[in-house]
Amino acid sequence: MYSELVNESEIMSDTVAPQITIYSTTWCAFCKTEKQWLDKLGFSYIAKDIEEDKAAYEELMTKSGGNFQGVPVTDVGGELVLGFDRPKIEAAIKAKGILAKV
Repeated sequence: MYSELVNESEIMSDTVAPQITIYSTTWCAFCKTEKQWLDKLGFSYIAKDIEEDKAAYEELMTKSGGNFQGVPVTDVGGELVLGFDRPKIEAAIKAKGILAKV
């Protein structure tokens, strides 16, 4: 699982890069809970701390059109989900055809 912060270039090159990115902070309890939930379900993801990583913050601002409202923000194959909204995240994962790791 990609529960640690990683750069996209550090992901194993012999696998498909995760299509889920979680923009979070260290103090966000919902962010931690979402990562644990995705780990339990077996989904790979990239976690980006928007307070520690200015590039991650800028990336989120670009994706959201500057409309930042809080964390977590989850990018599921290009679809942004604000907050730890399990039904929306599950629907986006299903719609994008993202498979859990075996």
